[in-house]
Order: sequence, then C-alpha cells, then structure tokens
Amino acid sequence: MKLKLDANGNVVTKEVNGVKMPVYVHDDGKEIEFDAAGAMQKIRDVNAEARDHRLKFEEADGKLKAFEGIEDPAAAKRALETVKSFNGKQALTAEEIEQKVKERVTQAVSSTEEKFKPTVAERDKAIAELRAEKIGGSFSRSKYISDKLGIPSDLVQSKFGNAFDIVNGRVVAKGADGKEIYSRARPGELADFDEALETLVNGYEHKDKILKGSGQSGSGSIQNNANGGVNQDLSGLSPVARLTQHRAAQTATP
Repeated sequence: MKLKLDANGNVVTKEVNGVKMPVYVHDDGKEIEFDAAGAMQKIRDVNAEARDHRLKFEEADGKLKAFEGIEDPAAAKRALETVKSFNGKQALTAEEIEQKVKERVTQAVSSTEEKFKPTVAERDKAIAELRAEKIGGSFSRSKYISDKLGIPSDLVQSKFGNAFDIVNGRVVAKGADGKEIYSRARPGELADFDEALETLVNGYEHKDKILKGSGQSGSGSIQNNANGGVNQDLSGLSPVARLTQHRAAQTATP
C-alpha cells in the first residue's frame, strides 16, 4: 500500500465528512482514504481493552492458585459432601466411598442432561434460524452480488457461506487462513458483509467465471454463446449442482 501522488508529486487527498484524508492505493489498485485520527483512536481503544483483559486475567489467575491440583472442582465438592454424609455411620473403605461418589456423579449428570434436552433443542433451533436469517439474508440482500456477480445469491452462498459466522450478533467472515477478515476501508474494524465477500471472491481461483461480464446471464440458466453453446435450465437443481453445471459450461466454452 502506498500514497497516491498527483503529477506534481503532491499527496492526493479526499474530503470525508469535512476532513481531508490522504488517499492510499493498495496493490490491487483499490483506493482507500486513510483516517489517521480514527486509526490512532482505534489503536488506543484496543490497547486499553487489552490492558483491562490482562488485569482481569491476572486477578482470576491469582484466585485459581488456591485450587491447584484439583482438575474438577464440581466433582471434588460433591465428593466432600458425600464423605460428610457418612459421619456417625459405620466406616467405609476407600473403594466403597469412591464407588458411591461415582454413582452419585453419574446420576447427577444423567438427570441434568435429561432435564435440559428440550432447552438444548430449542437453543439449536434458534441458532439455526438466526444463521439462516442473518447469513442467508445477507447473501440475498447483497448489493455486491447483484452489482458485481453473474450468478444468483444461492450459488454464491453455496460456495462462500461456510466462511461466514455470527459473532456477538453480527455476521463475520474468515479467510482461507482461518483469520477474521478486517476492513481495508476502516483499519482496525471487521469488514462488513459485502467487503468480506468481495475479499473472498478476489481470492477465488475461478472468480473470472462468476464475475459479471464472463458470459453468463440469468439466475438459473446458461445462455447460447456465439459458437453454438446450448441453453440449459438449471432452476430445478440444487445450488451446488447448479454451480457445478455452470462451471462445466464455462470450461466447455471455446
């Protein structure tokens, strides 16, 4: 990334919300206005957040030292309660105590799992519905897809949908390296849906076959080409099958 200069070697600026910002050019030619003041504030905020997390961690770590050597605090607590219940009764061997503790733990776990089965099922259903609305809706409403891509949103989602997830209530994307995709227009912030999708498409090896202008037309068909290609209705196929058929048609086009 480098500064954009005019013919006289002066830095090119662009006014955003009344503030002149220098323009930088990325390696792929995309121009971005750099908000230096905003970036510095973001860095300060991140540093302050990191400091707070470190202090909380150190406090929690100090409290946990008192429990060193205890791998399962809940099981240890139940074991102590079991031993107390034997006071005044006949002495038991260590093996008998251990067996009774295991039985009580097993019963407690089984009872808890059964009790919360409906809650877990409702939670999983709610998560699935949320993902369908937030992520699926983002694909169907995407301006980037409608303006830049030559295939329908369901095909785009079938290819890139797994890269998106919901984090803290917002749709977030991860790249091929497994790291969250950050915005180039807003340094220090996560990319919004369209910017993240554009980044994923730019890294896709067959992007030329899905960008507009590559020869395809319509949402469910492959059109005739100048060399006699055959129209093919793909509307009855699944998104994955449509994308596969679409790629095959593109490859076969001379």
